[in-house]
Amino acid sequence: MSTLLLACLWVVFGGTQINLTIGLKSWTPCTDLRPLDFLSEVISPSKSLPGLRMVQSQGARGFRLSASPHVLSFPSSRLFKNCHLFPEEFSIVVTIKIPSLPPKKNEYVFTIITEGRGNVLLGLRYSENKLHFLFWNVEGSEEWQSKVTFRGIFLANDRWHTLVLAVSGISVSLSIDCSIPIEVVLDKSFPASLNTTDSRIYVGSRRRQKGFFSGLLRQLVLLPGSDATSSICPNTRPRLAELSVPEVLKAIPLETEGSDIQLTYPYEADMKVTLGPKPPCSNSEISQFWMDTSLKGLFLCNGIEWIPVLERKEKLDYVEEYQNLATASESMGLEIFLIPNVGYFAVMANKNNQPGSALYRWTNGKFVIQQYFSTYQAQAWKYFTIEKRIFLALANFEKNDDGEELSVIYKWNPKKMKFLQYQTIPTFSARDWEAFHIDGETFLAVANHREGNNHNINSVIYKWNSSNGLFEMNQTIPTSGAYDWEFFSIGPYSFLVVANTFNGTSTNIQSHIYIWLGGTFRLFQSVMTFGASDWEFFRIKDRFFLAVANSHNYTVGIKMQKTEEYAIVSTIYELNITAQLFLKYQDILTYSAVDWEFFTVGEDYFLVVANSYDGNSFSVNSVIYR
Repeated sequence: MSTLLLACLWVVFGGTQINLTIGLKSWTPCTDLRPLDFLSEVISPSKSLPGLRMVQSQGARGFRLSASPHVLSFPSSRLFKNCHLFPEEFSIVVTIKIPSLPPKKNEYVFTIITEGRGNVLLGLRYSENKLHFLFWNVEGSEEWQSKVTFRGIFLANDRWHTLVLAVSGISVSLSIDCSIPIEVVLDKSFPASLNTTDSRIYVGSRRRQKGFFSGLLRQLVLLPGSDATSSICPNTRPRLAELSVPEVLKAIPLETEGSDIQLTYPYEADMKVTLGPKPPCSNSEISQFWMDTSLKGLFLCNGIEWIPVLERKEKLDYVEEYQNLATASESMGLEIFLIPNVGYFAVMANKNNQPGSALYRWTNGKFVIQQYFSTYQAQAWKYFTIEKRIFLALANFEKNDDGEELSVIYKWNPKKMKFLQYQTIPTFSARDWEAFHIDGETFLAVANHREGNNHNINSVIYKWNSSNGLFEMNQTIPTSGAYDWEFFSIGPYSFLVVANTFNGTSTNIQSHIYIWLGGTFRLFQSVMTFGASDWEFFRIKDRFFLAVANSHNYTVGIKMQKTEEYAIVSTIYELNITAQLFLKYQDILTYSAVDWEFFTVGEDYFLVVANSYDGNSFSVNSVIYR
């Protein structure tokens, strides 16, 4: 058979394992084009290795390695059975969780080392802010150690990360958590004749205790012949993207011997119990506990909400007056928030410009004034954070003393224990700010109510620019007398709903729900509202609801009784998964409703509506619904 024909057969069959017999000679490729799981290989000889512990952390399981390096190794020949050459093109998939590292300390994920001379044929090493890919270069009679360094790679932050290192010719690329790959170009192609004869694969070390892996290891896979990125990305959980994870890490492994049940490996969970106010519950807090000392309850985070484990049954029978706060003028809004290690605060949006709006701090069981702000018919405040920075966004409704119509973002100064002006943003009779995060980016949406007498104007979504530390315009959305924005997420989808109040002739207009798709908000659904002043999103178990506060039924030229204008129904909508729409669930009679708030007490769910006017009087009851 000719050499040309052999070459053609290789092109046709690609990486498929084939046998070609020529007389008494046969040929097979060095490895299968299947994932080669280093981690499964190192634990396969025994069901329990000394010094190997299975640990659950942040909702996923991994191995903590504490055995001697030799125990956590195996001969390369177990993987390279057909021949001893390492593949020219390949990718390595690693899922790790690394604690904080001191500067200049290096640790190894794995190495392939020759038994005699101790050469590192291949290896992966990391430090505080770098990742090093090591390989042995062979050219004729010359041999030397090569290293590819990826800088600015921060893996030692005690969070799960999945890395894909792909090698092809002169290209070495690295993708972290399904992000855009970083590429390094080599001076020469990766060696085609890297011989693994008489070598061992060491998991978590370089055959010695120095540089031993200190984190958790969940996945360590070699994929010959291709880049694994397209196989595991995109992914709803990119930090835990899987190509091949040992089965023992996918479920709590149990062995049954007679009536005895034992864990296959010593098992531990980084269980943390938080005391005090309700903490956040997200993927980062999965399997963590929260002890609510006021309710005498123990709760478990499932990644979405706190599930009661042990709880004293509580019922809300009534609420009673606790504290009166005297304000210098009509208060249009109130925001309550917690600054870690400082305490609870409440900030009022006061209508009058003098003395402005006040910030209160919870002290000795009551709120006392901490700081005053110069505001101009303030409508609302929004508390939000960007990493460790703490901000308040203020919506001003009228122009300042210089004739400028600006809303203001304030930043908390921990040394002065007060908020200082950080950035001003031009707005038009701003009614509300909404802050939210999508894919690690921070956004602010302002509800612009009107410009002069024109209510049909754009409201604006701003995006945080980490380079200059400022919010910049990202998207404009046409609104009609916008009064409120509400952001919420359902599964992987993010939504933003606007309360449109008045279009210049009528309050009976559509309010709109937008969905985040392709890096922008797009219209998802329109809902008929009547002077909508607020939206409230809430969840009850596996059901999702939106409540709208309708405040006014008015159309120019149509006369109505006063009570008919203000005594109108507000509506609760529920998401219908099949129809992929919010459908009407319940109507509730309200009196010029301006706000809904959802809260829970024990296992009970509540909605409270703020009624403001019944057509005759502002002295009307607001109502709590169970």
